[in-house]
Amino acid sequence: MEKTIFEITKMDCPSEENLIRMKLNDISGIKNLSFDIPGRKLTVFHEGQIEQIERSITELKLGGRKLITEATDQTTFSESSDQRKLLWSVLIINFAFFLIEMSTGLLSRSMGLVADSLDMLADAFVYGISLFAVGGTFTRKKQIARLAGYFQIALAIIGFAEVLRRFFGAEKMPDFSTMILVSVFALIANGICLYLLQKSKSKEEAHMKASMIFTSNDVIINLGVITAGLLVHWLDSNKPDLIIGTIVFLLVVQGAFRILKLGR
Repeated sequence: MEKTIFEITKMDCPSEENLIRMKLNDISGIKNLSFDIPGRKLTVFHEGQIEQIERSITELKLGGRKLITEATDQTTFSESSDQRKLLWSVLIINFAFFLIEMSTGLLSRSMGLVADSLDMLADAFVYGISLFAVGGTFTRKKQIARLAGYFQIALAIIGFAEVLRRFFGAEKMPDFSTMILVSVFALIANGICLYLLQKSKSKEEAHMKASMIFTSNDVIINLGVITAGLLVHWLDSNKPDLIIGTIVFLLVVQGAFRILKLGR
């Protein structure tokens, strides 16, 4: 058996890990995948097929490049038996906060919360695709990925249109207190998701928990919405909310294209 170490420069949260797992799960020669998210490294234990593995990782455009391939005597791997349960847990948390942020965003007139809700939905899509792909056919996985990606892009386009309307129109100020309060709870929810996902890792990787929380895009987005809420209050302007909304919508579209790559 061989092990190949890849550097994945754009892998900074469990969503990218799941994308990579889904992309590689149909390569029969792969025996195990080991992720070091803070170090942005992926170790693939495999029997041959390195060209196909390298090509699949490159196609995701996550900055993946092969570092080294070497022989290994390792044949046993510690796999968690409750991975499916954990995936369901983080899916439910992300989808619940999609509903919470979308509803409170509309009620408080905050595009930042609406955009962040779509980012939560994007993560829920990724975990959902992972679950439905388990035991399913390659064709079904591709169909689900395409549907999720196009739906996400459609929602982001609607969001962009609303940002433009509010930017040039006379719109009421967003409720900054709701923006901050809901984003704080979303921040906690993302921390819980990252912790739950790490429960499936080996003890040697337990140190990843804190690093992942601070390096996750989701956490950065939550902090961005909180900052925008404070600026809305201090500047008495809705522009900070519209700016953070635009940034997050761009990230949502980027994530949607990554999901679509799985449907090819």
